[in-house]
Amino acid sequence: MECIPVTIDDIESKKDPFIGDRDRNVYTRFMKSHRCYDLVPTSSKLVVFDTSLQVKKAFFALVSNGVRAAPLWDSNKQCFVGMLTITDFINILHRYYKSPLVQIYELEEHKIETWRELYLQDSFKPLVSISPNASLYDAVSSLLKNKIHRLPVVDPLTGNTLYILTHKRILKFLKLFISEMPKPSFLSQTLEELNIGTFRSIAVVHADTPLYTALGIFVEQRVSALPVVDDKGRVVDIYSKFDVINLAAEKTYNNLDVTVTKALQHRSQYFEGVLTCNRHETLEAIINRLVEAEVHRLVVVDEHDVVKGIVSLSDILQALVLTGAEEGAA
Repeated sequence: MECIPVTIDDIESKKDPFIGDRDRNVYTRFMKSHRCYDLVPTSSKLVVFDTSLQVKKAFFALVSNGVRAAPLWDSNKQCFVGMLTITDFINILHRYYKSPLVQIYELEEHKIETWRELYLQDSFKPLVSISPNASLYDAVSSLLKNKIHRLPVVDPLTGNTLYILTHKRILKFLKLFISEMPKPSFLSQTLEELNIGTFRSIAVVHADTPLYTALGIFVEQRVSALPVVDDKGRVVDIYSKFDVINLAAEKTYNNLDVTVTKALQHRSQYFEGVLTCNRHETLEAIINRLVEAEVHRLVVVDEHDVVKGIVSLSDILQALVLTGAEEGAA
C-alpha cells in the first residue's frame, strides 16, 4: 500500500467549501423555514374599507385608528381589490390641489372606487397578497419585487385578510431569533464594504420648500422620506410620507402652500430627531438601530452631518435575505 503524505494545506483545502455559504445564507434559510402565519398575532387591529366609502372619510378613519393602510373590499365583486394607503392620499392632494382658496372637491366628494377608476385607469394592478402558508422568504421576495411596503396575508379558503406584513415586522421577527443563529461574517462589514443603501440623486428639501413641492417629489421620485437640509446640506429634519397623514388629522390639507417646516409642526407624536448613520458603521449596528428605534430608514451622513445617502429596511432585507440566496444559487 502506497503512503501519501498529507500536509496541513491539504487538509485546509479539503474543508467543506459550503461552510462559509451556509453562514452567508443563514437568514435566507430561516426565512424559508418560517411561514407568514408565524407572524400573525393572536389579536390585532385590521381596518377594512368598502370601495363605496368616501375617500375623505377613509383617510380620517386611518388617522383615528392609527393605521397606515387598509385593504379594500369590493361588495359587487365580493373580494379584496387593493389597498388604500397614504400614497393614495398624497396622489390625490398633488393631482387636484389648486390653491388655498379652492376646495379639493375630489377629496371631499369622491368615493374610493371613483378615485381608483380615475387614477388606475392606465396602471391597474391586481391586489398583491400572500397565503399564510407561504414562506417568509416568499413574502420578502414579493415585497421587494413588487416595490410595495404592505403585503396582505389572505386566507385562501375564506378570502379573509388576516394580517398586513411589512418590512418592519419581518425584520423585527428575524431579530428575535438572530442571537440563536450562526453569525455570518458580513454582519461585521460596513455599509460601504457591502454597498448597501442609496447614495446617488438623494431627494432632499429645505426648511422653506413648499409642501406641494415636497408632495410632488414623493409622487414623481417614488421615495418614502425626504431629508430636510440647511444651506450647507446638513440634515436638520426629515419629512416622510407618514407625516403627510397629519394633514388629514389636522384637516389642514387645503393649504399646501405652507413650508415643510410649518407642516412638521403638526407631528402628532414626539419627534426625537433624525436617525442617522455613516458608511463606516457595521451592518449589525445598522440593523440594531433600525429595529430598536422602529423606523423605516436611516439617513447616511458624513462627519459634518451632510446627507450622503439613505439606507432603508428594504435595502437591509435585500442584503440579508435575497442577496445571499442569489449568490448561493449562482
